[in-house]
Amino acid sequence: MRKPTGHPLLARLIDWTMAPLDAVRGKLVPHARGEVLEIGFGTGLNLPHYNFDQVRSLTAIEPDPHMRVRAEARVERLALPVTLVEGFAESLPFETATFDEVVMTFTLCTVKDPKAALAEIRRVLRPQGVLRFAEHTVSDHGATRAFQHAIDPVWAHFAGGCHVVRDAAHLIGEAGFSIDTLYGHGRRPFNPTPVHRGQALRT
Repeated sequence: MRKPTGHPLLARLIDWTMAPLDAVRGKLVPHARGEVLEIGFGTGLNLPHYNFDQVRSLTAIEPDPHMRVRAEARVERLALPVTLVEGFAESLPFETATFDEVVMTFTLCTVKDPKAALAEIRRVLRPQGVLRFAEHTVSDHGATRAFQHAIDPVWAHFAGGCHVVRDAAHLIGEAGFSIDTLYGHGRRPFNPTPVHRGQALRT
């Protein structure tokens, strides 16, 4: 059985290092509705952005025990109805067709097997369910893409397993989702961490 990994220092730093991406979260997470699953909950940075008037339930999965400790404290402090579960995106501990929507922010770049994770997300979504995502992605600028490939091994080692060379939108489309909205953030040349944000339907 795969064991959770992580480091308490990374869990403490994640709130600070991910702060510049809060605006991206704010454009995505408030649209979630129904019975929602969040993949890669981390320290719970998406929590302030959920609209609990339209979210009937929020289940969150996170494998890193150090992240979960900080997330649990945030859930308690905000007094929000969240079920936090230990587990991996590649083997979700939920029945098929359980959720109306899945929220995934800056997670696909870190999972060991993104194709397996997306297959599991598709499995637990109900027919016509929605995947809302914001993910680091490989650049479409040649020089930047080459730079990403050069730094990726070192970047992943020091950034909690984040790989900057994965094509998020392509992977989601390959997994059997139909992307109906897609936005690029920071797509200018020489930005090593551009972001794709969008909404995809389970087909």
